[in-house]
Amino acid sequence: MASAEFYMARAIELAKHGLYTTDPNPRVGCVIVKDNEIVGEGWHQRAGEGHAEVNALHQAGDNAKGADCYVTLEPCSHYGRTPPCADALVNAGVKRVFIAMTDPNPVVSGSGIHRLREAGIEVHTKLLSSESEKLNPGFSHRMRYGRPYIRSKVAMSLDGRTAMASGESKWITGPMARLDVQKLRARSSAIMTGIGTVLADDPQMNVRFSQSDDNWYPSGQKVRQPLKIVVDSEGRLPADAQILKEGKVLVITAKDIAVTDAAECLVLPSSDNNIDLNALMAVLAQREINELMVEAGGVLNGALLKAGLIDELIIYMAPKIMGDMARGVFHLPDMVSMAQNISLEIDDIRAVGQDWRITAKPIYSEES
Repeated sequence: MASAEFYMARAIELAKHGLYTTDPNPRVGCVIVKDNEIVGEGWHQRAGEGHAEVNALHQAGDNAKGADCYVTLEPCSHYGRTPPCADALVNAGVKRVFIAMTDPNPVVSGSGIHRLREAGIEVHTKLLSSESEKLNPGFSHRMRYGRPYIRSKVAMSLDGRTAMASGESKWITGPMARLDVQKLRARSSAIMTGIGTVLADDPQMNVRFSQSDDNWYPSGQKVRQPLKIVVDSEGRLPADAQILKEGKVLVITAKDIAVTDAAECLVLPSSDNNIDLNALMAVLAQREINELMVEAGGVLNGALLKAGLIDELIIYMAPKIMGDMARGVFHLPDMVSMAQNISLEIDDIRAVGQDWRITAKPIYSEES
């Protein structure tokens, strides 16, 4: 007989099917079990479509009555784009509901559990909660702190350089690392860069893949292109920039000036032409940006790090030496003593092709 942890682990695996498609909604999986057999499975695929519980109940049919339900996130109890999942479980007659984590939205947190218990359903919570949290770092972070989860990706040489003195940076890493970056882009709500990177590299900043790339993107699903954001305080973005040629683009400026008709422009507070990054993050949270991926140079990355806004660093380290004149990862001119350094908590190190990928979280002091 399988354990409750086994069924919840299966629900978590199902939720991962929506890794690239559910935004701005959370990734959620659900399993319906009766007489120690799985009778229904489901996951949330796209915003506006059926939630995980509804999809699992549809597969279970009449077998849902008297069954156990395992779901990675508290069932919703309000009308949004779809009816409440808590009501669907009540109407289906399930006996018990196991929930990995409560909804982090303070407005609705606990109300789904209350609805189930009110209907006489036995509810158990916090089953594999830490594993479930990892499914939706951006959604949870936005709900709890009012800003996106910020993941900064950098590619650097073994001696910590990101570009030559001229700005040339293609390619530091190999094809496997670049494919890995496409996966990070695909899961993100938005990709942000600075005007310096646009002027130096003229990047597209879109999600690109082919069916030969180990079929990592869901089969038959149209690729969801994240919002592209350019921090351009002085309005220097060229009208023919590659980043403007596909998808939605948001240009953040410090002055009310015409930048380009191909993008939405947003004027935000600034100091010495430096955009107020905290104000920017508040705006992005209002626009339901969950996971923000930063692909930028040392200036913007340094400003974000100094502001204590980078939540996760994804560092691709290539087996190259680029020399003293090449550019560094973070522009932090005020950091002059060891007491000012920012420590990192390393979560993972692994080989990606010929390169190494380091996943780390900055540890900010109270002063930062």
